[in-house]
Amino acid sequence: MLTTFLLLTARPGWLALPREERRQIAGAALAETGFDTIRHFDAEAFSAFCSDVVMVTAPDAAAQNRAMERLRDTPIFAAPYFDLVAVLPTIEDGFRQYEAEAGL
Repeated sequence: MLTTFLLLTARPGWLALPREERRQIAGAALAETGFDTIRHFDAEAFSAFCSDVVMVTAPDAAAQNRAMERLRDTPIFAAPYFDLVAVLPTIEDGFRQYEAEAGL
C-alpha cells in the first residue's frame, strides 16, 4: 500500500467561495480520483508552508499515478483552487517490512 501526503495551499479564489460550494467541489473532485483512502487535515493555523494536507492511499504506484492524473483534471488543480506544494510518498511501517524481509 502506498500512502502519499499532498501538501496544498489554498488560493484566494477557493477561499472566496461559499463553504457549501467548496464542500461540493472538493467532494466531487476527490470522489472521482479512485484513491482507496482520502483523509484531510487543516494546517493553516500551524504552518505557513501549506494550508492543507491530504493523505491518500493507493495499492501501488500505477494506481497512485492514475488517481493523481484524475485529480489534476478536476477544478481543485485545473481552476486552480489549490497549489500543490509537495508530494510525499511513504510506506507505512516500511522499516518493519525491511526488518522482516532481512530477518532482523
